[in-house]
Amino acid sequence: MFKNATNKLSPNSLGIFLGIVASIIWAGNFVIAKGVATNVPPVLLTFLRWFFGWVIIAPFAWKAFKDEKEIVLQHKAYMFWISLTGFSLYNVCLYVAGHFTSAINLALIGTTSAPIFAVFIGVIFFKERINVTRILGMIVCFIGVLLLLSKGSWQVLLHFHFSSGDLWSMMGSLLFAVYNNLTKRKPAGISNINFQFVGFGLGVLMLIPFLIGEHFMSTQPVHFTTNVIAALAYLSIGCSVIAYLFWNKAILLIGAPRTVLFGNLIPIISTIEAVVLLHEHFLQIHLISGVVVLLGLVIANYKQ
Repeated sequence: MFKNATNKLSPNSLGIFLGIVASIIWAGNFVIAKGVATNVPPVLLTFLRWFFGWVIIAPFAWKAFKDEKEIVLQHKAYMFWISLTGFSLYNVCLYVAGHFTSAINLALIGTTSAPIFAVFIGVIFFKERINVTRILGMIVCFIGVLLLLSKGSWQVLLHFHFSSGDLWSMMGSLLFAVYNNLTKRKPAGISNINFQFVGFGLGVLMLIPFLIGEHFMSTQPVHFTTNVIAALAYLSIGCSVIAYLFWNKAILLIGAPRTVLFGNLIPIISTIEAVVLLHEHFLQIHLISGVVVLLGLVIANYKQ
């Protein structure tokens, strides 16, 4: 039923739809990053997320992997950088940041900086062109996020400062922007599901040295409560498998600069989740900033 419905959409509309759904799923990642920070160390959380994601996707990807392994080996350097940026270090940075800053800041900084990084990387290193409407849409999205960040007050914005957690979050955004630009250049002979399977597996292997280091250096206890297990299931199935498949397909359909703009929905959705799950207060500025971000997305995706 889902496949039949999506088949009726144009490539542009399908790309927009997949980008929005992936962003909705990923919004929970920022809440979890903060919520389980005191229960599971960041590298272990990242390792478990990708390991279980790899186990889940393995039965569906194994045939494609066997058929495409020669092509994967031909592009091993490409898969190395994809795995390092998108599956290993990005999430470690995010989960480290969760120890030092709020869930709102995690989402805000990530969604503010990632689209800008992605555009500059695309223009400088990959010689991509960016039109006036996309620039305008990006600016409007940025204004919407600033409204949320400042709570509509210039005084709050002027006195805002980045904590160490904010800087970790920004580093993660840079890595994710690199990943987005690389994903757009995925070799044609590698299917989406095999791309995820190999990326997850390499990401897990790359994390092992960091996991060993964290084990000996960290004094943080590990608590696998019911909530933590549920969070891991959400991360592994939703954030790792479903969202990444949707996101990568969206990049192939509408390009990295446009797809990354949908990340601006994440702080809006994260705020709603914080209200529902954490019983935080919903303010008028949340509604206003959400409308501005949506307007920016409409402008950026307007086809002249």
